[in-house]
Formats: sequence, structure tokens, C-alpha cells
Amino acid sequence: MKRLAKFLSLILISGVLLSGCNTARGIGEDVQTLGHIISHAAS
Repeated sequence: MKRLAKFLSLILISGVLLSGCNTARGIGEDVQTLGHIISHAAS
């Protein structure tokens, strides 16, 4: 059950990221922004 939940979460996150940007550069910017958010939350 946990495996299914992780898989569905991954699909959902991937869909959101891909729908939010139309180019490879946009994906890179989204990932970079996500990295900044995570690093600020961790500190």
C-alpha cells in the first residue's frame, strides 16, 4: 500500500512540474526553486 502511495505521489508531483513549464529550461528553474525552498526549510 505504501508503495502505491509513493508511486501516485511521484506521478502527481511530476505532472505538476511538467504542466507548470513548457521547456527544459523551465523544468530546471522549477527544480532550482524547489531546491531553494527545501534548503530554507531545513535551516
